[in-house]
Amino acid sequence: MGKRKYNRIFIIVIDSLGVGALNDASAYGDAGTDTLGHISQNVKEFHIPNLQKLGIANLHPLKQVPAVEQPMGYFMKMEEASTGKDTMTGHWEMMGLHITKPFQTFTETGFPPELIEELSKRTGRAIIGNKSASGTEILEELAEEEIATGNMIVYTSADSVLQICGNEETFGLEELYRCCEIARELTMKDEWKVGRVIARPYVGRKKGEFKRTSNRHDYALKPYGRTVLNALKDAGLDVISVGKIFDIFDGEGLTESNKSKSSVHGMEQTIEIAKREFEGLCFVNLVDFDALWGHRRDVQGYARELEKFDEKLGELLPMLREDDLLILTADHGNDPTHTGTDHTREKVPFLAYSPSMEGSGKLENSHAFAVVGATAAENFGVPMPEGTIGTSILGKLI
Repeated sequence: MGKRKYNRIFIIVIDSLGVGALNDASAYGDAGTDTLGHISQNVKEFHIPNLQKLGIANLHPLKQVPAVEQPMGYFMKMEEASTGKDTMTGHWEMMGLHITKPFQTFTETGFPPELIEELSKRTGRAIIGNKSASGTEILEELAEEEIATGNMIVYTSADSVLQICGNEETFGLEELYRCCEIARELTMKDEWKVGRVIARPYVGRKKGEFKRTSNRHDYALKPYGRTVLNALKDAGLDVISVGKIFDIFDGEGLTESNKSKSSVHGMEQTIEIAKREFEGLCFVNLVDFDALWGHRRDVQGYARELEKFDEKLGELLPMLREDDLLILTADHGNDPTHTGTDHTREKVPFLAYSPSMEGSGKLENSHAFAVVGATAAENFGVPMPEGTIGTSILGKLI
């Protein structure tokens, strides 16, 4: 490895913060979407001074936030090269994978009868639910029936997931895990392929008392090939994850993982990691923007979450060292003013800052999210894994 420009790189993914529809968005039913722009247009106040300093309003005009004369860093928009608009596709592409078959979502229809029939046959249990719902709502609706009959609650969300609920006392954890393993095997077929099967254990016996427990288990797909994370880890560098990154990559290429309780907690963890000595990458996913506000089409909630993030960003920025690089980005859109509850096919922001930068300003848009991983790989003198995509812009971050 040659001399590196940055000793530590922090990549923070503001999950679902799209900045305008991609050219092919109409094919996904997402023409005219713009997560950040529409949030700004639909709230009275919007205070994001630290994102403003980094050039967010220079990148994307906002109603309440003026552009700054001298942004602190570099910025551009990134377009997704892969097919799809889900979390795994977006993150996997950032780290070099080009996904041409999108993961399946069953938000509007529930799972196909053939899949449900096969899952019932293989598990020996009748299936109830089979629709898109929040985890707490589905328990209130169906958990008493599951406890009384032994039937199995299967449901999905706006993401590419199949989730199975099981009461820890009556259904049993081992039985829940067994059923999820069968579901994972069945959903490896292309037409049923979901990104994750999730075991959702709970306790309680009647409505109003049901609580999900910490014995959740994710059965995730492993990335389809080696990513930049694998290359960095193999080179002896630290690859630290915060939030959902562990689930998204099924632990591949990571040397340390940190679970987050919320996006604010994820930023607090990142701030603590910035106080430590390490060499390599800290990769952060902040999921609340997507899970709590985008899917629920809550414009005000999304805006307030961005303001909370901006406050924590204000704590992180002064802690960055001369040889640190911060990259802020997103993995897809989730326009809270759009119809339905699904992600939206959008461009995403790329904001880069280091205290050592002498220049700043707009860069040419990237035609792949993979510029993120390629830039990290070049910085650490690590070759991109075979079959990956991505062109580094390290030389432009001066």
